[in-house]
Amino acid sequence: MGGKNKQRTKGNVRPSSSGRAAEALTREGGVIPGFVGFDTTVTSELSYVPAVHGAEEIDNLVDPDFRLVLRKLSKRDVVTRLKAVQDFGSMCQERDAEEVKGVLPYWPRIYCKISVDHDRRIREATQQAFEQLVLKVRRSLAPFLKSLMGHWILSQCDTYTPAASTACQAFQAAFTPTKQPEALGFCKDEILNVLQDILLKETADTLSDPQSVTAEEREAKYVRMQTCSLLGVKRLLSLLAQSDREALEQRLVHLVNSAKFWKYSKHKTPQVRGAFFEMVCSLCEFTPALIQAEAARLCPAVLLSIDDTDPIVLPPVWEAVLHVLSKVPDCWTHVNAKKGFLPKLWTLLKEGGKGMAKALHPNLMPLLSKLPQQVTDPALDFYTTFFTSLTQGLSSERAAASPSESAVIVNSVVECLRYCILQNTEKMEDQRKIRTMLISQQLLPLLEKSLGNPSLQNGPLFLLVTEMLVSLEKRAGLLGVGEANDSVFEDLLADFWEELGLLFVSYVDNDEADPQALEGIATLLQVMRYPGRVNRNHIQKKKSVKICLPKPEDNEKTEVEGDNVEKPVQTVSELVNEETFGSLQTQRFEDVVCQLAQLCLVNVNEKHSERHLVFLSLLLRSFHTQRVFSSLGELDDSVTKGAEQRDELNVKNPAVQFLLQRVVVWLTEKGRTDTEHLVEMVFSSLYCCSRQETTRLLNHITMMNLQWRIILQIIQRACADPQALDSCRDWLKGSVLGEQLLGLAGELCQVGRCPPSSTSSQSWTLISLVLSQHHNNEPLIGEVYMEKILEKLHATLSETKSLSDAGNMEPTRLLHRIFQLTAQDQTHTQLSNSLLDKLRKVCVAGIQSLVQNSDSEGKEGGFLHSAAVWVKNQLLTVSLDINSLQVLVQAVESLVETIISGCNQDSSLLNQFFTLLMPSQTEWTRIRQALPPQWIKTPLLSSRHRGVCEKPSRDMWKFQLPNRLPAHLCACALLGRVARNVAAVTVDQKEAQCRSHLKDTVSELLHALQWCKEVEYSPTIVSAYHKLLTDWGLSDGLSNQVPTTRLLETFYSRSVEDGGLWTLTLENYIHTNNLATTCSATIRDLYKSVESLFPVSQSKLNTIQVLCPTMTDTDKDILVTLATASIINWEEDDNVYGSLVVLQCCLKANTEMEEEVLHAILATMMEWRNSREDWFLFGSDLSKASAEQLNLTVEMMRYLSWLVAHCPTVLGSTQWDFLLCSMLAWLETASENVRSLWNPWVQLFVCEVAALIVNLNQFFASSSPDALEKLPSELAGEWRDFFVEGIYNLLLPLPINITDAFKEPDDPVFPYAVLQSVGMALTYVPVQQLNQNSLPPQFIADQKTNLPEPLQTLLNTLCPLLLFKARPLQITVYHLLDKVMPQLPECDGEGDNNKSDDDRDEPCLSPPAALMALLFTCEELCDSILAGVQVGEFAVVQPLSVEHSCILGYLLAWKLLLTFFKSSPSHLRAHYAQYLKRSSSLNKLLLHLFKLMPENPLHPGQGADTKETKTFFTESLSLAVQNSDSIQWELPHLACSVYYSTVQDLPAMVRLCWNSQEKRVSAAVEKFTIRYVTPVLSAEEISSVHSSTQMFDSMTVKARSAAREVIATYSVDDIFIELVIQLPQNYPLGCITVESGRRVGVAVQQWRNWMLQLSTYLTHQNGSIMEGLALWKNNVDKRFEGIEDCMICFSVIHGTNYSLPKKACRTCKKKFHSACLYKWFTSSNKSTCPLCRETFF
Repeated sequence: MGGKNKQRTKGNVRPSSSGRAAEALTREGGVIPGFVGFDTTVTSELSYVPAVHGAEEIDNLVDPDFRLVLRKLSKRDVVTRLKAVQDFGSMCQERDAEEVKGVLPYWPRIYCKISVDHDRRIREATQQAFEQLVLKVRRSLAPFLKSLMGHWILSQCDTYTPAASTACQAFQAAFTPTKQPEALGFCKDEILNVLQDILLKETADTLSDPQSVTAEEREAKYVRMQTCSLLGVKRLLSLLAQSDREALEQRLVHLVNSAKFWKYSKHKTPQVRGAFFEMVCSLCEFTPALIQAEAARLCPAVLLSIDDTDPIVLPPVWEAVLHVLSKVPDCWTHVNAKKGFLPKLWTLLKEGGKGMAKALHPNLMPLLSKLPQQVTDPALDFYTTFFTSLTQGLSSERAAASPSESAVIVNSVVECLRYCILQNTEKMEDQRKIRTMLISQQLLPLLEKSLGNPSLQNGPLFLLVTEMLVSLEKRAGLLGVGEANDSVFEDLLADFWEELGLLFVSYVDNDEADPQALEGIATLLQVMRYPGRVNRNHIQKKKSVKICLPKPEDNEKTEVEGDNVEKPVQTVSELVNEETFGSLQTQRFEDVVCQLAQLCLVNVNEKHSERHLVFLSLLLRSFHTQRVFSSLGELDDSVTKGAEQRDELNVKNPAVQFLLQRVVVWLTEKGRTDTEHLVEMVFSSLYCCSRQETTRLLNHITMMNLQWRIILQIIQRACADPQALDSCRDWLKGSVLGEQLLGLAGELCQVGRCPPSSTSSQSWTLISLVLSQHHNNEPLIGEVYMEKILEKLHATLSETKSLSDAGNMEPTRLLHRIFQLTAQDQTHTQLSNSLLDKLRKVCVAGIQSLVQNSDSEGKEGGFLHSAAVWVKNQLLTVSLDINSLQVLVQAVESLVETIISGCNQDSSLLNQFFTLLMPSQTEWTRIRQALPPQWIKTPLLSSRHRGVCEKPSRDMWKFQLPNRLPAHLCACALLGRVARNVAAVTVDQKEAQCRSHLKDTVSELLHALQWCKEVEYSPTIVSAYHKLLTDWGLSDGLSNQVPTTRLLETFYSRSVEDGGLWTLTLENYIHTNNLATTCSATIRDLYKSVESLFPVSQSKLNTIQVLCPTMTDTDKDILVTLATASIINWEEDDNVYGSLVVLQCCLKANTEMEEEVLHAILATMMEWRNSREDWFLFGSDLSKASAEQLNLTVEMMRYLSWLVAHCPTVLGSTQWDFLLCSMLAWLETASENVRSLWNPWVQLFVCEVAALIVNLNQFFASSSPDALEKLPSELAGEWRDFFVEGIYNLLLPLPINITDAFKEPDDPVFPYAVLQSVGMALTYVPVQQLNQNSLPPQFIADQKTNLPEPLQTLLNTLCPLLLFKARPLQITVYHLLDKVMPQLPECDGEGDNNKSDDDRDEPCLSPPAALMALLFTCEELCDSILAGVQVGEFAVVQPLSVEHSCILGYLLAWKLLLTFFKSSPSHLRAHYAQYLKRSSSLNKLLLHLFKLMPENPLHPGQGADTKETKTFFTESLSLAVQNSDSIQWELPHLACSVYYSTVQDLPAMVRLCWNSQEKRVSAAVEKFTIRYVTPVLSAEEISSVHSSTQMFDSMTVKARSAAREVIATYSVDDIFIELVIQLPQNYPLGCITVESGRRVGVAVQQWRNWMLQLSTYLTHQNGSIMEGLALWKNNVDKRFEGIEDCMICFSVIHGTNYSLPKKACRTCKKKFHSACLYKWFTSSNKSTCPLCRETFF
């Protein structure tokens, strides 16, 4: 086309030029056509670089990095696009402005596409990148505004809030607030074109490509775009200047004239409807003329949509309603209000807004203000219906259930009442009726309803009514403001108070008055009295809506605004005066209160009504004024009993009169038990008194010899209120109260006088209160009196000898009370530390005195007796937490130590005290049985215990122990501490009874320790308890304090009688003390003869299980004989289960049995299969099966499993069929009952099935050919062809089904043991079965895969389970996936070669997508877990914690990935390595590993004499499904294993990551690797060369272990080459060196090239030395075959992706590697051949 010698067209004076053509296109259309890299096809995707050769001046404007990033924005992959957008934003921020400006011509098309992307993350990232672009280019963006602004406005209205807010930030960054209207006005036509096209023309299929986007995504995008467009019109109108709005109005006519536009009001999507009504609001506000022209369609669309209660739609609908009523005067001509609008409104109000009251009801008062007379006539009926419907909404279900909804409705009712009253203030009859109706028929019934409704009382109703009354008083002129003597409002208030007073009187003047209603009346009056004290959280703030009132008042605003609801209350609170009524100033309010108070007093005087007395107390609490007390005093005409008192105190105050004449008299009444309300009246009266009067009155009351309980209540009431405490301070600190309390203490300690027990406890409570109650760290009473009280107590105790001689019991009572104070937690007694120390000293002194001078303290009535009884009561009846138990034990131990130090050697006080503390056997049994029974689960599933449970339920196994310890544990802990002291006394002094108690204590303590062990020290309070016992030295159970024989006898007898935990305690005791070998004769003496254990019971069975391993062969033979006879004669013996258990115990103890016996038992089972099939539970619903039925089936499974493992020769063809078919039927039953696995017995059933499968797999896998020949001939084939498939078709989905049914692994009912057993069975699954699995298909959209569907389903199903917090499941999934990993690379074929011919850097291929997705998730979790750990530090992870499971999943995923990598051929391995490099996953792995590997990775369990040090790198890791003792070292060992595999399989990538680290990190990595990894890895590399079976033509390879060298000799014809490969000291971190050996027939340059190539291969290939040598040899062979080198890298085979030169230049015909070409083009910014410099096509 551009040839020099061709004939030109006439008139064309210049040769053709594509560059000029591009320029012309730019000038005409502003867009340059695309040029897509170096591919041969041109797609329809966006283009980002100049189109043709010759446009260099434009080409240079686009930075190559920008070009690459912009190109990625057209990819289909979401993650690629997201990463590209983020990179673009970063580059805009980092690069120079000129470089960024070069992108601007191409940005509008890109932005218009990705700003409306399906993925919301991309939309948000796009706006963030746009903001960076705007900040960088500033004014240079102006030429491109028109093409950008439409979608920019759309983005600002995005339904994804972060994206919208980011777009707004970008807009504000581009334009200042003053410039924004100008910018929008400049682009307004283009913006409206975009928005109108979306609203009127576009469809879901035109906005998205139907071929690449699903229907759901297309529809979602279409709906989102419609919503954004409607909101975009609103935003455009709100930001435009007025002149631009008027110019735009003509364009909007086309939009609003469209029928499609008005259909949006009925759109099926709430978001679209809501956006439509928001746009209508903006049209009403900014283009009223346009709206009035469309009133016929607008008014029905808005006014008839008020019943749309969708949360998104309702707020804009009601805003639109108010706008329409304001802007369209004739709106009701288009809508029939009576038939269309009002019925919907009434229904909506009656239903309380259908849960949307917060959005609906604030609009009701503005609505009322806009309704014309034609709608509201007749007014009385309208308002009656309106308010009736409104108040009826309070009874709706949602309003009743939601206090906030109810509060909004109440708020709306009251404010509408206020508005309607102010609208009807004329004296005309019709308005008077309306006012009367509003007060009498609406407000008062609402108040009456609230009196019996606590939710309404607690809402804002009372406060709002108070505010309304204050407002009416202002208008009536009662507060000195407003229009004086406004008769309308005065009459209205008079009617209100008259009717309210009658309403109150009807409730109060009633013998059977409702206490709830009386409390409601008191609450209402209290709010009216002090509105400023009310919690105002219920008052809802609302949007501001202006309402014009016909008669504006000076003292109230003419605009009622929602935000102003709180303003009147602020005014009211300023008027509050404690001496007068602060809010409502009308005389009638005071009259009502006085009338109610007098009514109460009459009822109390005449009828002794307690409820009226309580109501009077509530009234006086709020109305403690002189007027009220005066009115109460008017009822007394005669001189009362308090005349003398009144004279003494010179009483003139009516409150004091009431206090002395009434309240004090009521306080002194005999038989009155409830005096709290009277104490409240005392303080109500004191509020009207000065501080001096308060002190005098309280002193007077104190001296009246009232019950100490009343003084106690007065002090407690004073402490409850800071104001009252301040006014009472002089009394509390004064001498009157102090002397009285001192006298009380003396009275309690007085010789010869014992106060009545009824007052004693409260007297002591009072003493405790004044000793413990502190305010601001000051004692409550005077310090002098507090010290005197303590001195009196100490003095009394020091005189104990004389007191004891006098026979007085009071010191005992005193000492007992002090002991109680010291033995209870401070949170209960409120004692300060210093006071507690003083009390302890007093207590110790008293105990020492009593112990030394009295021998009768252990008898009934003595201190030790009462203390022991109290302590035992605390243990047995009070639930104690850990702190309370510690305090109690500390107090008792102090008491015991005092007894030991103070008593004589021959004193038996300690033994008596110990005896008194001991619970009886009945009490021990009761608290043992109260222990939570969940302990049985662990021993049952571990086959250590056989038990049953009656009617187990799911809730029962959800073991959630509260923060209180069971009584049995508390008793064992305390008695264990006491027993230690008792045991320390010399043996001679021990009485027989004491020894018995010591034995009981030790046995119960061991029982408690066994319970803690079986519940696995969970929950936390149990582990804290066990730690406490360990700290106290009780973790061994004090078993060395009691003779072994006695303990054995105790455990045996209780095991035989009760079974349960006693059996496990016996087993643990025998095992811990190795009694099976040291005391076998003693153990046999326990049962004497085994016949005594028959007939067997449940407890005897467990005892036999424990004792069987210690029995003689003779005893075991007798047991087998008895059990076998019972089984064979099963029709006569009903205890088949017991016999099977005995038989199984003997088999487990290696008892010799004849094959005939075994065969007979199996034949009996086969007989049961025919006659008792229900025993096998085939196909049963296990949730309905009892524990006994499940136990029987489990024992049959155990017997069959034992036969397979130990004696398969007894099984014939029929027996094998029975066994295998039964096993398969049981497995099918198990798979059908997954949801019943909360039951431990069902778990046991499944575990035993899995154990049977494991034994079968082991038998068929490990049996010798000779053993298999003895089996039935067809058995092996049937197992392989039929049973294996049947087993694993049922077994493989089982873990998935379990995790679906039990989603919380921390749930106590989670079947952890089942996962462990099933996991062990699944490890035997053949690979073929995994490849052809029958799992339900599971695929993920947009997941790139070459795998067959079954394998992809397997990966998608199992990979997420690697993160499930259940270690057995994680290990199982790892073993399953590890089997299939080596096969997966085969599915990728030649890998990415078909894609590597484009312009990318290097071909990369993702490992399995499911595994990588999991890996990325794990990376984020590990980043957060290990964030605080530095590289080189060792992160200690709690085994089986959430962190442990996350890190375990992460490491297992990497182990699978490394297995996959190692199994890949070299060309695919390069592609996978490139993917890992781009994702930075390996770099993160190495950082994580060096936080998880210990600094000294020594293998645990090495002896001191070990010659070779074993490390985690020298010892292989065994990932067993079942938990082991070494689980704490599992993660460190696994981390070391992963690191070793990584450096072995990915040495080049590890080297690259190491070189990129900072110096501190790289030094730590190198030091660790040289010390622990390099020796092992180098030795293995050299060893692999020695042992390699790989044969090379023309090349031999030898290794030298000592020198760490490999020598390769290559010879072809006359050419001879020898290369020496040297491993570095820090291999594989350091580079392998290649040294020259001998060479013959090779040029020096070629020789150097080949050495360089070998060094490159060994450095950059991820594999072993042998693989690198093979690659190098292949390269040399290709050279000799005549294939030319790539002239960029000068190698035949590419160093990283192992490809041959394929890209040929059309001019010079030289071939290059694709990756080399790409680097050449990007680095040179040219698309020319490296050799001939011609354009490379």
